[in-house]
Amino acid sequence: MLAAIACVFVLGACGGSSDPQPAAQTSAPTAEQVVATPEATAATKVNRFDGDRAWKTLEYQVNLGPRPAGSAKSKELAAYIKAHLPNSHIEPVAGGLQNVVGKIPGKGKPIVLSAHYDTKDIPDFVGANDGAGGTAQMLEIARVMKTMKRPKNASPIWFVAFDGEEATDDNDFLGTGVRGSKAFAKKYAKRIKELVLLDFVANKNLAIPYEQSSDASMWADLREAAERVGSDSAFPDTQQGTVEDDHTPFLQAGVPAIDLIDFNFPCWHKPCDDLTAVSKASLDKSGEAVLEFLRAR
Repeated sequence: MLAAIACVFVLGACGGSSDPQPAAQTSAPTAEQVVATPEATAATKVNRFDGDRAWKTLEYQVNLGPRPAGSAKSKELAAYIKAHLPNSHIEPVAGGLQNVVGKIPGKGKPIVLSAHYDTKDIPDFVGANDGAGGTAQMLEIARVMKTMKRPKNASPIWFVAFDGEEATDDNDFLGTGVRGSKAFAKKYAKRIKELVLLDFVANKNLAIPYEQSSDASMWADLREAAERVGSDSAFPDTQQGTVEDDHTPFLQAGVPAIDLIDFNFPCWHKPCDDLTAVSKASLDKSGEAVLEFLRAR
């Protein structure tokens, strides 16, 4: 889901609507226009991130069907995530929800790479981009980094799949949504160096703008990493409004964080957020950039 988009602040004013819209630089494309462009499918300079493997993980989640927080399918997916993260465990969240946490060692405070794995409780909504894309990308990055050679003093990396990102009351997103991330921030914020949130990272025509509440220095580093690996077209030098999402509780607790979300996505919280709305090329391109960003920290 648009992870936690309780409300998007455009030019400093909260819309207050239960159906918020992104602060877009250009008008949103129609469903018919959502097709991969030559730029979106251009090859990256390096190939550490396995786009084929990540795509299969995305497909697996979609094929489970709707996965609202607390459901049997959500619990099935949590077990899958746990089995594919290094040094993993489940952390219970109030209301019968579950965060799934994996770790690779390092020195100092950890960097958290996160995504949400629940889907909005809407009939026939399978969240290919809004949930499955970020989770698939996180799992593939974890797989690669588990054996990757990193700088001697590199930070630990924690991989966290948040449950309950989607709100039960859209008029009170921060109150009834981001349940897993609120619980995790309350418990661990003082121990965390910084956080990267993967949200809308797999849609066709991917162009992730800077989200205005995100840490500017981290964002600049990510764009530099994207340029190094040839993924810079996925992270243009543009901006969108503030998005309330799973990174918000960490920002509120003083943790630097960035939200990777292309909110110029016409299938947000609609049944059309299925495999036809996402792209293996987009998932691969953005994944290479995030992997390079984390590798160098």
